[in-house]
Amino acid sequence: MSRIGVKPVKKPEAVEVTVNGNLVEVKGPKGQLSQVIFDGLQVDVQADQVSVINPKPDNKRLKALHGLLRSIIANMVTGVSQGWQKKLKIVGTGYRASLQDKTLILSVGFSHKVNLEVPEDIEVKVNKNTEIVVSGIDKVLVGQVAADIRAVKPPEPYKGKGIRYEDEVVRRKAGKAGKA
Repeated sequence: MSRIGVKPVKKPEAVEVTVNGNLVEVKGPKGQLSQVIFDGLQVDVQADQVSVINPKPDNKRLKALHGLLRSIIANMVTGVSQGWQKKLKIVGTGYRASLQDKTLILSVGFSHKVNLEVPEDIEVKVNKNTEIVVSGIDKVLVGQVAADIRAVKPPEPYKGKGIRYEDEVVRRKAGKAGKA
């Protein structure tokens, strides 16, 4: 039995969860998300909570999907009620970011500027030219966009220059040792 899967998901009053066949739809003040229910699992919606039911707890594949589906539904409920966000910092002399319409322009030490298109459901803000905030209702999409931005120039271990998550700790290496 999945330990995570058996926990019910608390549902705020502003969030509406409906099950249509093999599709779960979650509507809230920030938007709407949907997820396909994996074959063999069921979703039970009550007044204040949502439960995922695994009718065959001895099936190894369904055990894994049981906890996964519960986590996905919990992330959807949080997304449509509060939203998700990731913060990134740009570290380095002359490194900066700007936003033009739905295009993020990064100047991070290359001979050219890097242009990244922002997906429709994601909102990107640039503060002080060195702080980027990625927000949206879909946790997976927010994380993927933040990872794509970080992948342009990951932090290097000698001076720590590059794009990093706000709470990321970069392990620094010692530089070249001089002759003794």
